[in-house]
Amino acid sequence: MGSLVSCMSDPCPSASPPPQAKRRSSTSSRGRGGGGGGGGRDSAKATMAIDEEALATAAALVLGQRGAVGAFERSASVRCAAKRQGQGPPLPRSSSTRPRSLAEPELQPQHLLAKDLNTKDLETNIIVLVHGGGFGAWCWYKTISLLEDSGFKVNAIDLTGSGIHSYDTNKISSLSEYSEPLTSYLKGLGDAQKVILVGHDFGGACISYAMEMFPSKVAKAVFLCAAMLTNGHSALGMFQQQMDTNGTLQKAQEFIYSNGKDRPPTAINIDKALLRDLLFNQSPSKDVSLASVSMRPIPFAPLLEKLVLTAENYGSVRRFYVETTEDNAIPLPLQQSMCGTNPPEKVLRLKGADHAPFFSKPQALHKTLVEIATMPPVQAS
Repeated sequence: MGSLVSCMSDPCPSASPPPQAKRRSSTSSRGRGGGGGGGGRDSAKATMAIDEEALATAAALVLGQRGAVGAFERSASVRCAAKRQGQGPPLPRSSSTRPRSLAEPELQPQHLLAKDLNTKDLETNIIVLVHGGGFGAWCWYKTISLLEDSGFKVNAIDLTGSGIHSYDTNKISSLSEYSEPLTSYLKGLGDAQKVILVGHDFGGACISYAMEMFPSKVAKAVFLCAAMLTNGHSALGMFQQQMDTNGTLQKAQEFIYSNGKDRPPTAINIDKALLRDLLFNQSPSKDVSLASVSMRPIPFAPLLEKLVLTAENYGSVRRFYVETTEDNAIPLPLQQSMCGTNPPEKVLRLKGADHAPFFSKPQALHKTLVEIATMPPVQAS
């Protein structure tokens, strides 16, 4: 999502619905270094086994094949750590060399919550997770596991052209088209059903659009290091407020012109070599590997679209913002600026989290989402 900012230095003409184009995709992978000796080979095999388990589990989860891998009882980081007992020193849990924060202990889900929590007593126990630009439902695999362990019903949406959704990203011409899987889900809910929407990154614009369309079906909206826009503004315009100080955002993006260089871009790719620095600077290596083979281009047209948000609809939904302090894609000052311009009911903070807190701080994120979910309804005065 951070790739949006480079449009400032690369003026883009007003977007018009692009005609059909041939699908363009690219796949790259990060090489692995090998160590010498038997110990190095054993460590490499253990690392490969953990990476394969994370990839297989996330893929099975998204495809609805959870029965094939058994109950998904823990976040991958907790389960893999348990399996390594007696197999030598633990693998590094983060690309960062800093010590593990004492605020993020290795806890089981039941230790994070009151034991008497009954999600059936809440205003709603349904949480809908909406990914950011380039991501897919796969990125939430740890969060899904933790929330379901706590008794919530969780749905992770693949937006149009994202994750395993087969549509060509280059053909997406509007925010409504991009958000259609989310709005279709909300439309299908019963009249008395409500959900908690959680939007990450550009998913913030998507949940805002959904809140305007179906305010009565959204109990709360959580913006997770996300674009929280005001009426008449686009995601691209909002991100142009913040210049990238180190050039990472501009270097990471690759515009795709499937309709020709004389037409507006149809999508944006993120350079796989810069994924870690831009999005995952605090995330475990196995999750960076998962992202490097799973991320897809970001459709360009929806980024240009100005939202129409009214006080009667969008403004009637309770909003919460979750800040990430080590975010290189949407820096903390920009997050704080959005909250100042469009104040939510409450701002919460994940210390030490990068732009992918579902990878870098899954347990702290889980605790924060449960805290928001358990906040009682506002009493009418």
